[in-house]
Amino acid sequence: MISRRRGLATAAATLLTAGAAPTAASAAPPPLRTTGPHGDSRSRARLQRDADAILATGATGVLAEVQTADGRTTARAGRADGSGPRHPVPWDAYYRIGSDTKTFTAVLVLQLVGEGRLALTDTVERRLPGAVRGNGNDGRRITVANLLRQTSGLNDYLAVSPDAADAFTPAGYRRSRFRSTAPQDQLKAALTQPPLWLPNAGHPERESRWGYSNTNYVLAGLIVEQVTGHSWEQEIHDRLIEPLGLRHTLTPGTSPYVPAPTATAYTWFPDVDRPTDTTIASVGWADGSLISTTHDHGVFLRALMSGRLLRPAQFAAMKETVAADDWITAPGVRYGLGIAWRPVAGNRDGIWFHGGTHLGIVSESGVTPDGARAATSATFTLRMGDPAQDAQDAAGRRLVERALTGW
Repeated sequence: MISRRRGLATAAATLLTAGAAPTAASAAPPPLRTTGPHGDSRSRARLQRDADAILATGATGVLAEVQTADGRTTARAGRADGSGPRHPVPWDAYYRIGSDTKTFTAVLVLQLVGEGRLALTDTVERRLPGAVRGNGNDGRRITVANLLRQTSGLNDYLAVSPDAADAFTPAGYRRSRFRSTAPQDQLKAALTQPPLWLPNAGHPERESRWGYSNTNYVLAGLIVEQVTGHSWEQEIHDRLIEPLGLRHTLTPGTSPYVPAPTATAYTWFPDVDRPTDTTIASVGWADGSLISTTHDHGVFLRALMSGRLLRPAQFAAMKETVAADDWITAPGVRYGLGIAWRPVAGNRDGIWFHGGTHLGIVSESGVTPDGARAATSATFTLRMGDPAQDAQDAAGRRLVERALTGW
C-alpha cells in the first residue's frame, strides 16, 4: 500500500514493506463465476472509451463498473498478464483496494459510536492507555475524530520505516513481499519521531490541520478491537461484508496472495527499464488490506451514501470535512471521517470518494451524495516517479467523474 499523496520522494518514503497483523484470515471466498459486459450499448461505449483512455497512458489492464438502482455497466481494457491480448482482464477480477479500506474501518468506528460504545471525543489515551507516548507524541491530545479525519499530527508509519528505501527497488520488493508486521509494531515505528503537530488542547476534535497518515487507521483498528473484544477482521465481516452480501470481499490476514480471477499487478520502480510483477505482496491492516471487486466496492459505496450503514448523527459527522491540500491533483478536496469530497463539473453537489494505491494497483472510485450512482475502477499498473502516472491518475478520475455525472 502506498499513500495517496503525490511525488516521488513521498512515494519512496511511504512504500509499504510490511503489513498485515498476525490475526486470523478470513475463509477462502467461494468460486467466482466471471461474467460478461453489462449495461446498455450506449453506456458501455462511453465507459469503454474512458477505460481505453486509461490504458492509453501506458497501463496494462483496466476494469471499471458503474452502478445504479437499475443495474450496472462494465468495461475492461488491456490484458491480464504479459501473454498478450488473448488473455484480457477477467470480468469481476479481485484486486487490493488499498486505502479504500479506510472507509470501511471508519464505518465500523462510527457504528460503535452510534451504539453508544464509543465517542468521537474519546481520546486515544482513554481507549488505549499508554499506546501513544514518547518523543512528544501524546494520546491525551488525540481523539477518535482526529484519527478518522487525519488531523492527529501523527507520523505515517510507512514514512519512517527503516526499510522504505530498500523496498523501493525490485530486489527490495522481493525480500519484503512475504513479511508481515503486527499493528503494534507499525505504531511503534510511527512513534519513533516527534508528531507533526499536537491537536488543539482545549478541543482536539476540532483540529483542522490535516496530514495523511496510515498510523491513524492502525489505531482506529486497535480501538475497534478494544471496544468489541473481537478482531478487526471479524467486525468487518459481521458488520459489513456479510450483511451487504459482499461475497467477493475478504480480509487476507497475513497472506500475500490475491484469489483468482485477477490480473497481474505491474510496478515500474524508479530507474528500472521494465515493470516488475508485484502481484504477490504484503498488505496493510485496518488502513489498507481489503481485497474486493469493482462490483462489491460499488455496492458498499452506494449503501453507505444512501444512509443504510450509519445512523443520521454519525452519517452527518462523517461528512464534516477539513481541507486536504496536496493529497491528490484535484482542486477543492476536503476530507471527512474516512471519506473525502471534491467538486465536479456538472454536479453541483460534488462527489464522495477515497481511493487506494498498492503495489501494481490503483483503485479509483466515487459515489454521488445520495448513493444513487457509484463508479469503481481498478488499474493494474503503478509507475513510481513517472509523469505517466499522473496522466493515468487523471484519466482514472475522469472516468469516475464522467460516470457520476451521466457522461
